[in-house]
Formats: sequence, C-alpha cells, structure tokens
Amino acid sequence: MRFDDRDIEWLTGVLADAAEREIMPRFRRLGANDVRQKKSAADLVTQADINAERVITQAIAARYPDALIVGEEACEADKTLLAKLGGSKLAFVIDPVDGTYNFASGVPVFGVILAVVKDGETVAGIIYDPIGKDALIGIRGAGSHMVGAEGRERAAVAEPVPFSQMTGALGWQAFDEPERSLLAKNQAKCLSYIGYRCSAHEYRVLAGGYAHFIVQNVMMPWDHLAGVLIHQEAGGYVARFDGSAYLPSHISGGLIVAPDKASWAEVRRELWAH
Repeated sequence: MRFDDRDIEWLTGVLADAAEREIMPRFRRLGANDVRQKKSAADLVTQADINAERVITQAIAARYPDALIVGEEACEADKTLLAKLGGSKLAFVIDPVDGTYNFASGVPVFGVILAVVKDGETVAGIIYDPIGKDALIGIRGAGSHMVGAEGRERAAVAEPVPFSQMTGALGWQAFDEPERSLLAKNQAKCLSYIGYRCSAHEYRVLAGGYAHFIVQNVMMPWDHLAGVLIHQEAGGYVARFDGSAYLPSHISGGLIVAPDKASWAEVRRELWAH
C-alpha cells in the first residue's frame, strides 16, 4: 500500500489522542508507583509510556491488522521484534513518550514519535508535540512540514556553515573511553550545543533550520527512524559513522545528521580530530 495524506492525518490523530488521554493528564502528576527504572536512574518508564503505547498499538492494529508494530515498551518484553523490522512488508515503530526522563522530571520537552516502514524502507515519520499540539511530518518524496492550528509550513534544514559556527547535539555519554573524552573535548570547537535528552525535539530543531547536527551512538529505531526521514525530506543528509546509509534494521554503527554531505564530513573530521 502507499501512504498518503489521509493515512498520515489519521496516524497523527491517533498520536494526539493518546497524548490527550494518557500522557498529558499524568504530566507533573505522576505518583511514586507510576515511574520505574529500566537500565539506570536516567533510563525510566512511566505509566504514561505504557498506556500511550497500548492505545496507539490497539488503534494501528485495528486499521492495519497485518502490520508489524514495534513499540519501545513492547521491545522490552519481546526482544525478537527488532529483528523482524528489516524484513517486514509494513511496520509501525512507536516511541510513546520520547524524553521520558524530562517527562518524569516535569520538564515540558518530550514528544510522541511514529515511523512507518515499508519493505525495509522508512516511508513516513511523525513527531508530535503534546505541549504545542502540533506535528512535524515527513513523507518520502513529498517533503517535511510542520502542521498545527495555524496551518502547514514547509520544513527546511539550516544552510551549511563551518564547524566553528555550527550548533548541534552530541551524545558523547554513550561512547567508551578514550573516544568519550575526545568527543566531549572537541564539541567545544563548535558554536554551541543542544542537549534536550529528547530525540523528538532535537530533530524538530534540526528540521526547522535552528541547529546543524546530531551525533548519536545509541541507535534504537524509535528514536531515529522518523527524525532521519523528516530531516532528509527537509533537505538534510544522514549517514552512519563509516559513511554508509542508515536503514531501519540498523541498531549499531552510529549516526551523523547534518545539512549536507560536506557538513557531515566536517562534523566527522572535527569531532574525531586528535
């Protein structure tokens, strides 16, 4: 099947409904039993994550009964879901609350992310902001747009600039030493940085032309598939650390997101310079 504006409008409505019903009523109202750690004190899951993913999953399963649905929380329970993603004919990848640490801390920087994967290729991505009640949407071959109450506006990445004038997000914490310290030191060579602990808003800032790069070593598909497609459709360039293309099946190899190929190469060179 081909995804068109009607499908995307329906999916965006599903995310908005889940946010209104399950996420926003719990924002700054979480009880002690509504939050638990996964791998660390910085890796949390809340009742909002669990309930929103359930609502989204049920709606999508009813409309697309043959599709694979890969939710972040579902993958905690069934590790085989990730391995099925690359070979699926149609899949939906869900991050019900991206930026859970912020959400649990009462910080209004979180989002709901959905990617549509068809025959091993990401064909659509939606990043919904429950606070602003708008969505950044990308459809392969049709560009990326910010869609909200005021209408629909085309998204475009920033113009290329030298590394010294770039603003970006670098997840150096996910690297091992000595690479970790090298990257943290070299980040000081750029103009400024963003560190939202939230892929949804980092990709929104990049696709809106307000920042230049993202560098990540943690490559869970629910964090990046939608944002990468949106960035590409906004005119940007994306590749793994070795320069190879990023695919839905990839969960390793790192990721550099930049305005164009030359900027990608400059970010790669400057951050890893000894």
